[in-house]
Amino acid sequence: MKIPRSTFLSVVCVVAWAPANAQQPLWELGLGVGALALADYRGADTSAVLPIPIPYFVYRGEFLRADRDGLRGVFFNRDVVELNISAGATTPVNSGNSPARRGMPNLKPTLEVGTSIDWHIGRSNDRRMRLDFRMPLRAAMTVESSPRLIGWFFVPQLNLDLVDVGGYSGWDFGALAGPIYASRRYNQYFYTVAPQYSRPNRPAYQSPGGYSGTQVLASLTKRFPRFWVGAFARYDTLSGATFVHSPLVRSKGYWATGVGIAWLIGKSSTLVDAGEELQ
Repeated sequence: MKIPRSTFLSVVCVVAWAPANAQQPLWELGLGVGALALADYRGADTSAVLPIPIPYFVYRGEFLRADRDGLRGVFFNRDVVELNISAGATTPVNSGNSPARRGMPNLKPTLEVGTSIDWHIGRSNDRRMRLDFRMPLRAAMTVESSPRLIGWFFVPQLNLDLVDVGGYSGWDFGALAGPIYASRRYNQYFYTVAPQYSRPNRPAYQSPGGYSGTQVLASLTKRFPRFWVGAFARYDTLSGATFVHSPLVRSKGYWATGVGIAWLIGKSSTLVDAGEELQ
């Protein structure tokens, strides 16, 4: 399951499940729209509703895939372990619109790229349930004219996928949960207050690295013949995070939600084996 979490905005890559060994187009392409309601950054007490485009792209190549699990370069693929590409992003923050950050530099959007080792720890006999333990490790950099590396973060998580949930064909449910660990440099980008930006209600603060909270996310999607719909809800808690005492942390727990719809506009005439539902 790959659904945007926290302020992370990923290209939405989705796929319709198919029976084992069914023939499916090599690629499918579509476009849609969606909306996200989320905090300006993890720990902010301000939020926004953001309209977003939803590129729909499925590619079922032998070594490169874009599907329900996102954009993946399959370096090796076994029944037990996969090594995949992991990517994400964060939105920009205008400090002038955030009381906690007013007078501080704006936060640039960031791009995150890394790898994920995924252990398939449980599957049902009919391949309609899969439980994975995933270990994404990503480096983050700012998106600007002179990009800067701002550290890394590690998000071990349990991921559950259910196909045809409740007996309803095409309705797929996903859930994930896990802690977040980030480097000191990464946390400093979001939560440090340099002395020159300190105020009576915002003392100087130097953020450490380490445990950075926990996220729990659930999603529901449905693929129709000509379009796809999806929604997610996520709860984020910063209780116990190493930076929880930063004056920029104004909320220790909050919800984020998103919905989207995408229409299929083209597909390959070349057919390939789709493989099992929970590949």
